[in-house]
Amino acid sequence: MRRFEHLATRPQRGPADIFRWYVLDSFAGRRTRDPGGYSTPVRPNDGAQLATAAPSLTWIGHATFLLRLGGALIATDPVWSTRISGVIPRQAPPGVAFEKVPPIDVVTVSHNHYDHLDLPTLRRIGARAVYITPPGNGALLRKAGLDKVVELDWWQSHRIGALEITAVPARHWSMRAPWNRNDMLWGGFVYRGPEGVAYHSGDTAFFDGFTEIGRRVGPIDWAMLPIGAYEPRWFMEPQHMNPEDAAQAFQLLGARHLVAMHWGTFKLTDEAIGEPPARLRAHWAECGLDPARLWIIDPGAPRPL
Repeated sequence: MRRFEHLATRPQRGPADIFRWYVLDSFAGRRTRDPGGYSTPVRPNDGAQLATAAPSLTWIGHATFLLRLGGALIATDPVWSTRISGVIPRQAPPGVAFEKVPPIDVVTVSHNHYDHLDLPTLRRIGARAVYITPPGNGALLRKAGLDKVVELDWWQSHRIGALEITAVPARHWSMRAPWNRNDMLWGGFVYRGPEGVAYHSGDTAFFDGFTEIGRRVGPIDWAMLPIGAYEPRWFMEPQHMNPEDAAQAFQLLGARHLVAMHWGTFKLTDEAIGEPPARLRAHWAECGLDPARLWIIDPGAPRPL
């Protein structure tokens, strides 16, 4: 059916491209090898601050944050599993152990890729939470017994108490299996509360839509943007940003702070697992940007909002 094919990123990547990357490039010695030796630092966090009403942001790892905003505890693309689909191992433990997390009120799921829509984690969170996701993904959640589902198309909003959540575009694609490619929409979310405005891009490549997002739902205080899973560039450019792209996206958004994500948790691509933050810090300095506006935070280290 490919319901959202017309919105999918171009050029698309398929089996032939994967064969070139994993087989041909490997034999030809064109793939970057991770030298190893890097370990993502994780801060001890017993979850006590999350149980308070104080607005805060805590990186759990990958694209997962716990955000206390508008009186609600929000989880973004929650993944507490030790492996993605039982295959790709976690390189760093979650910033807060699941057992220490207070009840989650709202879950946003940006798209259906397994490192963002992790059904084992969602089942652990359970049916108490409200799940907000782009169109087409709700059926997966309901099948897992999660009935409080709100599907938002791009630019649609939903209010929960003092919190307003708006779905926004992303340059990406979707697939859970070869026969449902682009049947379910993808996107990012903007969270507006009395304390300020946060933005979580989900997975995205760089695109000029960042300017429109900033114009229509800004000003954005905290922009959670992906900085990892970008090599080889010929394969990943249409779907993932690199650190330099993320800095440019931050500027187009007109955001106050860039909060780095999507690095250091799962080894998905060829760049060294510790490379993204180093590259981003170097580029940030080259651009003369205020270092106080760049938040590269350790998993488990809470930031007050």
